[in-house]
Amino acid sequence: MFDFVYNWGAPWQIASFIIGLVIGVVFLVKFCDIFVDSASAIAKKLHVSPLVIGLTVVAMGTSCPELAVSTSDSVSTLLHGGNANVALGNVVGSNICNLLLVLGLSALFTPILIKKSICKREFPMLIGFSAVLVLFGVLFGIGSVTGNYAITRIEAIVFLVLMVGYIWYILWSAKHDDPSDDEEEMEALDIKDVPMARAIILTVIGIAGIVLGGELVVFGAKGLALEGSRLIGLNYDLAESLVGLTIVAVGTSLPELVTSVIAAKKGENELALGNVIGSNTFNILFILGIAGAVNPLTTGSQIIIDLIVMMVATLAVFAMSVFGKLGKRQGIALIAMYVAYLAYLVIRTVIAPV
Repeated sequence: MFDFVYNWGAPWQIASFIIGLVIGVVFLVKFCDIFVDSASAIAKKLHVSPLVIGLTVVAMGTSCPELAVSTSDSVSTLLHGGNANVALGNVVGSNICNLLLVLGLSALFTPILIKKSICKREFPMLIGFSAVLVLFGVLFGIGSVTGNYAITRIEAIVFLVLMVGYIWYILWSAKHDDPSDDEEEMEALDIKDVPMARAIILTVIGIAGIVLGGELVVFGAKGLALEGSRLIGLNYDLAESLVGLTIVAVGTSLPELVTSVIAAKKGENELALGNVIGSNTFNILFILGIAGAVNPLTTGSQIIIDLIVMMVATLAVFAMSVFGKLGKRQGIALIAMYVAYLAYLVIRTVIAPV
């Protein structure tokens, strides 16, 4: 873990936080790509079906940055105390970013065509999991040791159990899908043929790079929040939450952004929305499950509004999706909602009492 040794106001100290954050995001994106490619190659060598690869390796792989950051922040709060504003803000902010910014930008390139099956199966499940997160975060977090809102260990374990059930259900229901979809999914995944030994080595390197990137992002994010709250006189918890909900969230959502935009440009419309739904589901169930099991994820009451925004964004995209397409108008509307949310975050942080 990177420990904070502060020299208040020193330019080199602020520069180290910025450099750490930038390098951390670059590491997360680059090594996430290495991990997904190499792990997918191993799965292909072992004759794992493309559906399983997509649901496990690729879905978890694009969520690796969020996993690394949230788990690192959870461990940091366990060792040093304080609130897990970055861990919770990262997941909630990433989900909002995926729904509003990622889908909004993707829809600007080309209309995103949506299968009815997605609106009947995967999307309602995401809405349900998001509702559970809102209930856990708002209702059952009160009364923690710090008096703040939290995802407790028991709630985290519930998320992990739901994660297992979610994967089982998707695999079970996939048996009733058209077998020809396997070929299309394999082409969409574009898995490279890599020697097994090299793939294993690259997988280990990818995991190590993701872990290091997560540590650097948390170091930079928390450091900038501390410096910002001190120099400008901001509330530290809100400043830390702002960094987690914006800079860190957008940075860790880059794999989803790149995947969805490229898929939209190639005309692989369903992949763009499926990537976002799968990533958001993994963020809630797998990442909060792992991070919360390590240490309860506490934060301030501002998380209520953020969770509500996430829920509204999820329902808004679903309402647009039932018409079978996300076009440019919907894309502009989603981006406008994201810009309005960012403006709210800045105002909330600036006017809050220290």
